[in-house]
Amino acid sequence: MAQIYKIYMNQSLLILADFAPHIKENVQTIGLQDIDLEKLFIESSQQPEKTIYLYIHQNVEKVFKTLFSTNKIIRAAGGLVRNGHGQYLFIHRLGKWDLPKGKVEEGEKMKDAALREVEEECGIKIDYLGKKIKTTYHTYYMRNKFVLKQTKWYDMGVNKTPKLTPQLEEDIDQAEWLEVADIKKVKENTYPLILDIINHL
Repeated sequence: MAQIYKIYMNQSLLILADFAPHIKENVQTIGLQDIDLEKLFIESSQQPEKTIYLYIHQNVEKVFKTLFSTNKIIRAAGGLVRNGHGQYLFIHRLGKWDLPKGKVEEGEKMKDAALREVEEECGIKIDYLGKKIKTTYHTYYMRNKFVLKQTKWYDMGVNKTPKLTPQLEEDIDQAEWLEVADIKKVKENTYPLILDIINHL
């Protein structure tokens, strides 16, 4: 089975794969010696346009595990929530549309963290927790320390259409139920990894 890992860096993307994926955008093929996440992150922040860094190797899982073991990892979990009327839950935080998520606490299970974070950030009670949709990875600086964040996203549901209360102390200024047709406004102002999650809706 083909394997592919995506790590988001600013607006750019590092793809590790054991096959040659079909990509239309600006692609830069790199060698193993070039896979320094922090260096690529800094380089990508100076690029005027989105760049896709592509590394192909038959044992890409081993390469990814090495990356994972040599960077500071923050684990997070979140959800894509659908209500009883088929609308989806989105939050607006720090000027962009996003999905509710947050850090996993010490000893906490991923699914439990995903539920807790969604409920805290939007002031609702989740009635249904489904399968994991996907795992995403992205890089950033936190208190001058370079980190790689791993987020596991779960399919969730609520009965009817509960009122949403955005968690203001987490910089969330809006929480909205959106029809699939209205998700266009999210796509116009969100993060590439969120696009990756909602593109299948």
